[in-house]
Amino acid sequence: MHPSEVLFQGEAIPVQLPVCDHYAGSEKLMRKSLALQQALGPVFDITFDCEDGAAVGLEREHATLCAQLINSAENAHNRVGVRIHDPAHPCWREDVDILVRTAGARLAYVVVPKVTDVVEVARVTDHVNQVARASGIARHIPIHVLIETHSALEQVFDIASLVQVECLSFGLMDFVSAHHGAIPGEAMRSPEQFEHPLIRRAMLEISAACHRHGKVPSHNVSTDVQNPQRSGDDAYRARAEFGYLRKWSIHPGQIEPIVSAFRPGDSEIGAASQILLAAHENNWAPIRHDGQLHDRASYRYYWSLLQRAHATGTKLPSPVTELFFD
Repeated sequence: MHPSEVLFQGEAIPVQLPVCDHYAGSEKLMRKSLALQQALGPVFDITFDCEDGAAVGLEREHATLCAQLINSAENAHNRVGVRIHDPAHPCWREDVDILVRTAGARLAYVVVPKVTDVVEVARVTDHVNQVARASGIARHIPIHVLIETHSALEQVFDIASLVQVECLSFGLMDFVSAHHGAIPGEAMRSPEQFEHPLIRRAMLEISAACHRHGKVPSHNVSTDVQNPQRSGDDAYRARAEFGYLRKWSIHPGQIEPIVSAFRPGDSEIGAASQILLAAHENNWAPIRHDGQLHDRASYRYYWSLLQRAHATGTKLPSPVTELFFD
């Protein structure tokens, strides 16, 4: 039996997503991102930005362009989502109408920014579903939510519990700004973003809510585009210290450092492969490996590690690929 069938009986199977979420707003950058995704494979998602990417007064045209690109042959992997305007903006419904009606069959997800509570997320989700049904789309389009307000953080566990939500992203810069100077501006960057108590608390709450409900916590942008490796360093700290499984990119040069930061090491992959192959051979009963006892608790850990390795484009041992990923 497949690990996902055996290891999560009675539990929701945790969502698995590419570890990098690359944002693009202009037509030039969107096409460039699609070309890069074709070259590298689906090791990163692309999010077309209808919030900050659309010129004022041209919101409809921008949403239409995004839908056209999602439906195009340039979208080779169907891993393109869209960030719509926030629920207080007059254009968010029209964003949904255009994007879901036109490209809903291939839309990877819808990102909802600046939410204030769980009811707001549910209202946007309901409208997405209504437009999808009216358009003959027989799937629930996943919802990603930006947590960047005090009120959203207060309800983060309730938001993460919504079935259609698959990812929560931390909006660091808006969150810092919402404190009206009580948090210093240096906390929008590293290393202070990982050290200020209020920022640490927010990051931990979002991560804990996601892991409680099997969703993906996504780390915020790294604004130092002149030094792409900084984004990789931030991704590593977000993963190792806060349990984040995904990170935003705002420059093509940041994609590879982010993917590398989430990629398990060769020794980890080797050990996980040996343990899971032996467990599979033993019908998932407990085994002994290198003098250590392993059972389904450790199998779940190693299965998640192999899934993350696969998501980062890492070549896995042939028996593992044939048994678990083909």
